[in-house]
Amino acid sequence: MYAIIETGGKQYRVSEGDVLKIEKLDQEQGETTFEKVLMVSDGEKTTFGTPYVESARVTAEILGVEKAKKILVFKKKPRKNHRKLRGHRQWYTKIKIKEISLN
Repeated sequence: MYAIIETGGKQYRVSEGDVLKIEKLDQEQGETTFEKVLMVSDGEKTTFGTPYVESARVTAEILGVEKAKKILVFKKKPRKNHRKLRGHRQWYTKIKIKEISLN
């Protein structure tokens, strides 16, 4: 069984037991529920939402908030001796999918 959920402006394909890195959530460690479920499939029957499936929920456990690897941003203008080097580390939330329910 798998589902497609929407969180942080992105869509993720999830199934039970998956561990994902998603955009940072403003919640502490513990359980959370995603109600923006776009599609649920159990192998035989597939349910699509318009835009969301009304009775579907995905329950996940928040494992923690971490930072991604550093990305270097380098800007240069030719013949002007202008160089900028900036680094960025994006925050993300690590979750583990516990249950996909379709009532």
